[in-house]
Amino acid sequence: MRAGVYCDEMRNLVVLALIGLAIYCLFDIVRSTRDERLGIHPLLWIVFVLFVPLLGVLVWLGVRWSRRAAYAELSDAPPAKRPERLRSSAPDDDPDFLRRLDEERRRNDGPPAAS
Repeated sequence: MRAGVYCDEMRNLVVLALIGLAIYCLFDIVRSTRDERLGIHPLLWIVFVLFVPLLGVLVWLGVRWSRRAAYAELSDAPPAKRPERLRSSAPDDDPDFLRRLDEERRRNDGPPAAS
């Protein structure tokens, strides 16, 4: 009789783990870029993960892992070959932004005051 309860508990644990993975994948799909989704609309990925839970989760995790691994390899590449999402995201990290800001500041300050 005890073995039956153990099987029920394990089945519940597996179901909860699958639900947790599916929820993780849903948030990951929504936050992913078009390239990480292989150009497939996020709604199609969400439907796949929800209606084919185990296979959908495994396929999404495999695609996400392979695409992010490809991005990691490109991070050592020269800036011209990097995808757009690997460019600097903060304005103070962007040299073009800093150059334009400096030029604008000089233009607004006007000529230096005579001493």
